[in-house]
Amino acid sequence: MLIQLSIRDIVLIERLDLAFETGLSVLTGETGAGKSILLDSLSLALGGRGDGGLVRHGEDKGQVTAVFDVPMDHGVRQLLRENGIDDEGDLIFRRQQSADGRTKAYVNDQPVSVQLMRQAGQMLVEIHGQHDDRALVDTHAHRLLLDAFAGINEEAAAVTELYRTWRDAERTLKKHREKVENAAREADYLRSSVDELEKLLPQDGEEEELAERRQKMMKAQRIAGDIAEASEFLNGNASPVPHIASLVRRLERKSHEAPGLLEDTVALLDAALDQLSNAQMEVEAALRKTEYDPKELERVEERLFALRAASRKYSVPVTELPALAVRMIADLADLDAGEEKLVKLDAEVGVAKANYDAAARSLSDKRHHAGEALAAAVMAELPALKLERARFMVEMTTDAADATAEGIDVVEFHVQTNPGTRPGSIMKVASGGELSRFLLALKVALADRGSAPTLVFDEIDTGVGGAVADAIGQRLKRLSDRVQVLSVTHAPQVAARAATHLLISKGPVSDGSEKIATRVATMAHKDRTEEIARMLAGASVTEEARAAAARLLAGNG
Repeated sequence: MLIQLSIRDIVLIERLDLAFETGLSVLTGETGAGKSILLDSLSLALGGRGDGGLVRHGEDKGQVTAVFDVPMDHGVRQLLRENGIDDEGDLIFRRQQSADGRTKAYVNDQPVSVQLMRQAGQMLVEIHGQHDDRALVDTHAHRLLLDAFAGINEEAAAVTELYRTWRDAERTLKKHREKVENAAREADYLRSSVDELEKLLPQDGEEEELAERRQKMMKAQRIAGDIAEASEFLNGNASPVPHIASLVRRLERKSHEAPGLLEDTVALLDAALDQLSNAQMEVEAALRKTEYDPKELERVEERLFALRAASRKYSVPVTELPALAVRMIADLADLDAGEEKLVKLDAEVGVAKANYDAAARSLSDKRHHAGEALAAAVMAELPALKLERARFMVEMTTDAADATAEGIDVVEFHVQTNPGTRPGSIMKVASGGELSRFLLALKVALADRGSAPTLVFDEIDTGVGGAVADAIGQRLKRLSDRVQVLSVTHAPQVAARAATHLLISKGPVSDGSEKIATRVATMAHKDRTEEIARMLAGASVTEEARAAAARLLAGNG
C-alpha cells in the first residue's frame, strides 16, 4: 500500500507531505483546489509522462516521492531484483522533473529507466476515472482479470510455458530440416571435400611451423656456398697451410746459421699456423650446421602449397582448416543420420503440441465457467449503481487453430446499456459515467484478485447523487476491506464512508508574497462534519446541512 507521498514544487504545491492509512481515504475540496495536481504528482512518481510545465513557477525543478509498504512476496519485488534494484524494506519511488522537460527516476535511491518505474508502478497502483481506460481498453487485460477472478494464473502460466516448449521444438525441427536439405543438395561436394580434408589432415599450428622450417633451410641454402668455398680454401688442394708449414721448417733450419735474425719471423708464422688451424675447425663446424636435405625443403614446400591451396579453395585461413574439416564431417554425419533425427524431432513436436492442446483446452473450459460467474457477480452490483437495465457479458472466442502463449481464447468485456440496444465492447458502448460504474462493479466482483494493492478512483461519482452515490460509497468501502482505496470525490455519501478524510485547499503561502499554494489537511471528526455539510449545501452551509452531515457520518461510523 501507499504509505507516504511527498511533493516539492509541483504546480501549486510548494511542499507537501502526506501519510496514508489502510482502508478508504477520500480527498475532497472545492474545484480548482488541486485535487488533480495530487493525482498528476502520484502518476509522475509511478513513471507517468513528465512535463516541464509541472514544475512550480519560478523553480528549476520539482520532485515527487512515493513510499510503499508491500509484502516480501509481492511480484514487484521480484521485478526489482531481476533489474538489480535493492528491494529490502519499504519501496521508495522518486521522480525529479526539471523545468526544461528532463526527468530522472529512482527506486530505492538507485537510478532506473522511466520504463522500469512505470512497469513497477503499474503493479502497485491503479488510477481510474470516468475517462480512464487503462483497465478496460486492452482485451489482454480482460483475459488477465478473468484469470485472476478464476484463480487460474498458475495454469495460465503453465500453458504459456508449454506453448514456448512447443514452438521451440518446432524451431529446432525447422532448423534441422533446413540443415539436412542444404546438406543433401551439396552431398557430392561435401563428401569429396571431407575425403580431401581427411587425406590432407591439417593440424593446428602446422602452417606456422612449416613456414619457420622453410625459412631456416632457405637461409642455410644461401650461406652454405660461401662457407663451403672458405672450407675449400682452407682445407683443399690450394690451401696455404702446407706451404706455410714448409716455409717455417726451412726458416727454422736457417735460423741456426744466422742467430737473432729469423726467430721472430718463425714465431709469427707459427702463430699464424695455429690461427689457420682454428679457422679450419670453425669453418668445418659451420659447414656441418648448414647441412640440410634439399628433399626435406622440397617436402616442406609441397606441404605448405597443399595447405594454402586448400585455404584458397575453401575460402578460410589455413588455421581454420582443421575446424572446417570437423564441421564438414559433422554435416556429413547429420546428412547420413538426418532422416532418423528428423523423425525423432517431428515426434517431439507432436508430443509438445499435444501437451499444449490439452492444457489449453482445460484452461479454456475453466475460463468459460469463470466468465459466466464473473458476469453474474458484476450484474449483481449493477442495480444499486443505477444500471439495473444494463447487462455485463464476458465474450469469449475460442479457436484451437489460433493458439498463442495465452491459450486459445480471446476474452473481451461487452455491455448492453439498455434493452433492445446492440451489445458491444465496453469501451465503445458505455458513456463516461457508465464506464466508471461498470469499472467499480468489476473491481468489487474481483475483490483483491487481479488488482494492484492501491486503487485510486478520480471522481467516478461525478454526475450521480442520492442512492447511486451512496451505492458507490458502499462499494468503495467494501473494496477497501481488501485493498487500499483512495477516492477523489464530490459526493458526501462517499466521503462519509472514509476511514481517512483529506481536505484539499489553496491559499497564499506563509512568506507574505502573492504566491498561492495547495494544502492538504487530515480532518478530525468535527471538521469532517463541516466539510460534508459544505458538500451537501454548497457555499452557504446551513444547520440543516450540518445535521444531515452528522447523520451521514453517524450512519457510516
